Amino acid sequence: MRSLGLIYLLFFCGLHAASAADVTTELSTLMKRIIWINRNGSHNIEFNSDVILNTPEIITKAGYPAEAHVVMTEDGYLLTLHRIPGGNDSLPVLLQHGILGSSADWVILGKGKALAYLLADQGYDVWLGNFRGNTYSKTHVSLSPSNSTFWDFSFNELGIYDLPAMITFIMNKRSQPLHTYIGHSMGTTTFYVMSSERPEITQMVKIMISLAPTAFINHLKSPIRYLVPFWKMFQKMMQFFFHGEFLRSDFVRFFTKYGCGRGFSKKICSHAMFLIFGYDKEQFNNTLQPVILSHDPAGTSAKTLTHYIQMIQSSKFCQYDYGRKKNQLIYNSTEPPNYNLANIMVPVALIYSKNDWLISIEDVKKLYHLLPNVVDMYEVPWSSFNHIDFLWANDAPKLVYERILKIMRNEKPSNLTSME
Repeated sequence: MRSLGLIYLLFFCGLHAASAADVTTELSTLMKRIIWINRNGSHNIEFNSDVILNTPEIITKAGYPAEAHVVMTEDGYLLTLHRIPGGNDSLPVLLQHGILGSSADWVILGKGKALAYLLADQGYDVWLGNFRGNTYSKTHVSLSPSNSTFWDFSFNELGIYDLPAMITFIMNKRSQPLHTYIGHSMGTTTFYVMSSERPEITQMVKIMISLAPTAFINHLKSPIRYLVPFWKMFQKMMQFFFHGEFLRSDFVRFFTKYGCGRGFSKKICSHAMFLIFGYDKEQFNNTLQPVILSHDPAGTSAKTLTHYIQMIQSSKFCQYDYGRKKNQLIYNSTEPPNYNLANIMVPVALIYSKNDWLISIEDVKKLYHLLPNVVDMYEVPWSSFNHIDFLWANDAPKLVYERILKIMRNEKPSNLTSME
């Protein structure tokens, strides 16, 4: 009777205003909500349906139109592009998530605050990318995710294949170049790879904005650095148990979602996030934690993390190191070649923060001096701003997104940071 009563109550509250076209979606959401309540209990828990919705459903719930497009890469991966379409004269913008993220990262902060919505409000045609191996891009024309060959990629392939496929698709769809590319963390790494290795694709982009620019990471402060010596053993475990996937994203999300649900365990999980990315309790909205953990981690390959580990060890921004013998066969050199940052002629804006425990100011400075066309250097004016605050900080619209919109409008920044 209790469940039946909940069904009637939720049906009355959630479906009375729905049109016929919305009924199927609303019923799906309703059933997911009932399952959530039965699992978590209904007492003193404020339900946020973004926990159980996918990216297009979250966008639609916020009152925006949403589309999903499937794009095939040159090596056969099927990627999902989500979109908040603009008008016929709107300028296309691509937002690209970081490692273990997805398109949902750009809308979790909510209407009036999330970057994707702010851009849509300004009249842009907003595209949200999903790299191979994440929740929305876990298929291939011939390979199964249970096949280790599916996971035989690092961020190198994301830059060489995934970004070109997405950017080319958008350009063909709109018959115009991409106005702005905005990447966070690995979303910046892959753009630098693409610009180095496939400059002809970069010519389709007018400007690139880097949030937490990630090319050099050997000065990271995060405790992750203490795991570096044990990574090879961990990588073998990933290969044996998960066929090369980093852990298993659906299992990890289930564990974090229900293991970080309430009380003391919720505080432990938030502290774990701070320990990795940097402490900034004031900017973190704890009510968003269930939503974040229901969408992230969204999945990637263990090889992608291995590539980053190699960057920490070598202090270089270079291609994947297969060992001296295999390197000689692949690169005609015993050492993997560096990505040529001098090839990146597109205007680049670098936006960074002091308290980012993954990307230090020293490493951003090194990148700044190697890029030939930096049009803006901006240090977020909040001393505790961390790596994930770029996506989910309470004041991200004021501290970061206003700056992004100025850059996109080609307004001269008033406080260019000196990195000399």
